[in-house]
Amino acid sequence: MRRSTSSESKSEKNAHTELRTHGGNDFDVYGDEGSAQIKYRTMVWWKAAALMLAETVSLGILSIPSVFATLGMPAGIILVLGLGAIATATGYVIGLFKIRYPQVHNMADAGEILAGRIGREVLGAAQVIFMIFVCGSHVLTGLIAFDTITAGASCSILWAGVSAILCLLLTLPRTLNGISYMSVVSFVSILGAVLITMIGVSVIGHKGSVQTTVDLTFASAFLAVTDIIFAYAGHVAFFTFIAEMKEPQDFAKSLYLLQIADTTLYLIVGIVIYAYAGPTTTSPALGNTGPTLRRIAYGIALPTILIAGVINGHVCAKLVFIRIFRRNGVHSKHMTSHSWTGWLTWIAICVAIWTLAFIIAEVIPFFNDLLGVISSVFASWFTYGISGIFWFHLTPREERWTTWRQKIKTVFWSGIILMGAFIMVAGLYASINSIVEGYRTGGFPGPFTCMNKGL
Repeated sequence: MRRSTSSESKSEKNAHTELRTHGGNDFDVYGDEGSAQIKYRTMVWWKAAALMLAETVSLGILSIPSVFATLGMPAGIILVLGLGAIATATGYVIGLFKIRYPQVHNMADAGEILAGRIGREVLGAAQVIFMIFVCGSHVLTGLIAFDTITAGASCSILWAGVSAILCLLLTLPRTLNGISYMSVVSFVSILGAVLITMIGVSVIGHKGSVQTTVDLTFASAFLAVTDIIFAYAGHVAFFTFIAEMKEPQDFAKSLYLLQIADTTLYLIVGIVIYAYAGPTTTSPALGNTGPTLRRIAYGIALPTILIAGVINGHVCAKLVFIRIFRRNGVHSKHMTSHSWTGWLTWIAICVAIWTLAFIIAEVIPFFNDLLGVISSVFASWFTYGISGIFWFHLTPREERWTTWRQKIKTVFWSGIILMGAFIMVAGLYASINSIVEGYRTGGFPGPFTCMNKGL
């Protein structure tokens, strides 16, 4: 009995001890930083947690009240808790995979370990596309914020450009440690904005009854579910965060703080705003108050809207940057020095990312459906499905059915892979159906229009 228990945890113990076994910096993506001008591995665990909170909560929390209005209060609460718990488990496995393979910096590196060069190219391209679309959603939300604050005083294309330029400038620091201080401001910003919104809706009073059950089509119901999935979609950046931590083994602390904080915030904000706004609940959530408080809330939320986009843009740029300057496990001096080549390359990558984000924000000028498409195609795998694949890779075949606990884990992680595939197919169907219906009814403005998109 003792032998089987030991065998059951062998693979996880190996993952935790692998870094100590190999010991040296040769296995780390940044190598020996002793003489480096730019040192990347400088973050303590709470700074990583702050980055994760800023990246995940900023846009995710803005769609939660409308999800509760669409699905009903009980279903909304159950989905936030259930998907949050699963996201915690999948995030933990990402941490184990990174510790087992210290050279992994992004999903492309993980893909190479799983499936060679093809896996590297597929997952690398998927991560870049996903994060550029996320940056686009931040530009779009910034546009909405500026239009709301100014009551549409200027062309919305101008505000999209202002949002993209501000994000570009804030993305330029080369290390995540330099951005981690911004993330604290971002978290305080979103807390202040949603607090003002909750106070505002409570002052206005109840606008309708809270629904416990709602009669919905599959497409509309699952589109709301994809908003919750997007609210937990920070996993795509976890490898990069861990790579810049002083102690990668402390990642679990950052993860638990993130999941406890974001799940709690989603429940409080979703329940309170929906309880008062009722069936009239809108998305983004800051639009549920009166005109004056709405402008104040968006003004306070501007830092989190921009900084969270900056974090995603930085991680995306870092993937491309390291791909250029790291070959066969050996990095160029430009990666860790203040050389002209290094800085000009970094700036060019950042400019390209935010230019594409600006174009996406103008070509796809809608909020919930954009989140639905992103969540369905990418977050379904990065947040859920791929962690099941990681678990099977980390767990030798002979260990998977040794004890009843291992059997349960094997069945669970098999289900996670299937869950990722189902979310992708069903969510994509729901999102496309909603977009087609929106254009059919004339519910969306055309691309590159000066139309006021404020709330």
